[in-house]
Amino acid sequence: MTNVFIISAPSGSGKSTLVNEIRQTVPNLSFSISYTTRKERGHEQNGREYFFISRKQFEEMIRNQEFLEYATVFETDYYGTALRFLQQAEEQGCDLLLDIDVQGAAQIKHKIPDAVSIFILPPNRIELEKRLRERGQDSEEKIQRRLETASREIENYDKYDYILVNDRLDDSIQALQSILLAERLKHSGVREQRSAEDDNMLARAERCRLNNVRERLQPILASFATTAAR
Repeated sequence: MTNVFIISAPSGSGKSTLVNEIRQTVPNLSFSISYTTRKERGHEQNGREYFFISRKQFEEMIRNQEFLEYATVFETDYYGTALRFLQQAEEQGCDLLLDIDVQGAAQIKHKIPDAVSIFILPPNRIELEKRLRERGQDSEEKIQRRLETASREIENYDKYDYILVNDRLDDSIQALQSILLAERLKHSGVREQRSAEDDNMLARAERCRLNNVRERLQPILASFATTAAR
């Protein structure tokens, strides 16, 4: 059985870094490269970060029902996950990792209710703005738009199974790895041969469960709500 893992986060939360690390450390994990109609940025390459296609091509894929999910981001560009990545993962006996926004995550959860969803949060709004500025990729207008979008996206945090606050990279990598491996272990049905290491991994993952982090999230959520109210 193929486990489907959804990872979402506001832009600048460090999601791409975490995903890249996890892809190198978790075996038998397929990764879906999204399709988009936006232009390439910087050193991006077609087929590595995204498949860059025209709006006409994207809409043709929609008509042909080739997407597992798709959405419009910033009211301008399409982003989508091709169905073929799930089919390939199933054929190869691998799990599938999806790096998608909250719109796409909702579509996946509707189609695949057993999919495991993980939302990555920055420590607070100030830190998120700092990271966006340090990337040096966006104009001031776009940074402000990303921050506004982040405030809206964060309101969806309680629709996710796990919440990971990315304040220390090494800890976040370990926590994300634990979530994926813990869910894989649970779905394997293996119970009698669990090691002490397995138990520690399960405990690390459980600490990131939504119900176990609600109290910790309150100052983070408040930092976005307070700014949005100004």
